[in-house]
Amino acid sequence: MNDIRDLLERVKAGEITPEEAEAQLKIKPFVDLGFAKPDTHRGLRQGVPEVIYGAGKSPEQIKQIADALMEAGQKTVIATRVDADKASCLDMTKYYDVARIGVFGEIPSPDTDGTIVILTGGTSDLPVAEEAAVTAELLGNNVTRLYDVGVAGIHRLLAHTEEIMNAKVIIAIAGMEGALASVVGGLADCPVIAVPTSVGYGASFEGLAALLSMLNSCASGVSVVNIDNGFGAGYLAGMINHIGGKTT
Repeated sequence: MNDIRDLLERVKAGEITPEEAEAQLKIKPFVDLGFAKPDTHRGLRQGVPEVIYGAGKSPEQIKQIADALMEAGQKTVIATRVDADKASCLDMTKYYDVARIGVFGEIPSPDTDGTIVILTGGTSDLPVAEEAAVTAELLGNNVTRLYDVGVAGIHRLLAHTEEIMNAKVIIAIAGMEGALASVVGGLADCPVIAVPTSVGYGASFEGLAALLSMLNSCASGVSVVNIDNGFGAGYLAGMINHIGGKTT
């Protein structure tokens, strides 16, 4: 979206003609690589450019998609679910190993004043939490991490009441019975995005128990994303955080 605004500002300033701007906007909205069709107009439509889902893709495929997006003007390309072996084969600006996220191009700075607070029930939830946190940061958000504050020792959570009260959006991440989201939902005055994780013993059914618990939360204002979907939570939290609060 910023690229389009820059283009229009250049027309307004007389740096390029309307015809030249029109030609740039007519660039095909996707690139056909055969194995993939990178969406080069997604940032214009949705405000956030396309993100590469790295699982199941080879390093070469990830590189070709990233190159195509950057050639089309995308300044930052995020690739999720990229394991360390794939990352070692790619020339990325930065790789976040716990989150399994790689970045090509620029690392953006926060462009809104609100804060996203991310809480986990336990340390075992960290990979999902970091996926959410890094996603949110790369989409221009300020993030506060509050990890290992589950309901088994609820005093740990209550010690962070101030951060919870000052958040614009909260992401509550937990496995086992997933009770953290309901507790946080009963404390916060902002939207709470619940993320069930596949952490837990046999009857947790790889996150299904936490998912059902979160879906049945009695706390108002709690929404739920899919099991282990840290990226989806970070993306949605970023959208909410930018409503009426963008600074640049």
